[in-house]
Amino acid sequence: MSNNDAGTRIAAYLARCGLGSRRACETFVTDGRVSVNGQPIAHPSFKVVASDQIALDGEVIKAPEETRVWRYHKASGVICTRSDPQDRTTLFANVEPRLGHVVSVGRLDLNTEGLILLTNNGALARHLELPANGWVRRYRVRVYGRITQRMLDGLRGGVTVDGIEYGPVNSMLEAQQGANSWVAVGIKEGKNREIRRIFEHLGCKVSRLIRVSYGAFQLGKLPVDGLEEIPAKMLREQFGEKTAQEFGIGAKRR
Repeated sequence: MSNNDAGTRIAAYLARCGLGSRRACETFVTDGRVSVNGQPIAHPSFKVVASDQIALDGEVIKAPEETRVWRYHKASGVICTRSDPQDRTTLFANVEPRLGHVVSVGRLDLNTEGLILLTNNGALARHLELPANGWVRRYRVRVYGRITQRMLDGLRGGVTVDGIEYGPVNSMLEAQQGANSWVAVGIKEGKNREIRRIFEHLGCKVSRLIRVSYGAFQLGKLPVDGLEEIPAKMLREQFGEKTAQEFGIGAKRR
């Protein structure tokens, strides 16, 4: 039985096995329902390794699959849901016949295109979505209307639009042609329609919005509707060993 720094917290492991949210899995542990190698444990921070046999209510838990992450190039007009009452094309209808069940790391709205990350590990997806973890989302934005670098610089400290507070926005005016401009934008939150609302606040209309990166992961030349798995080695390099172990990156099924 393990309880060293190299392992994964038992509550995180149980959540990765699909037994519930991490909080629910913590309750399983504190209620005395979980054992490791036949020994009951009482603290959700207890760490386990791949060789441990873990049981819930006396039933041995099947080890989760290795965590995998893919880059996907979402087209404009594709909705990031599993079903749609208007019968529009959905993200998951496009990808799950190829990948099986996956979840997206955040969403892109209907008319936004570009990079979206997909994973078979819901806990990892939630981790990557948290603004506190510092993953910057970068976009190229085409706007119609008058815009200057000075106006963009005013967003660096954040902005409030219609009572909604948005965090710092790092942006650079890249090109202008007539009333149209291309702007590079970096944000850490990604609230619903955040970029569109901020530019409307500045008196401009977004006519095209492309996410080009999420943290270190780039859209690059991935074609529309293209999928490409991110190698486990690259994931470990970007996340660090501690996070990689916590979320089962590079961990083979027992």
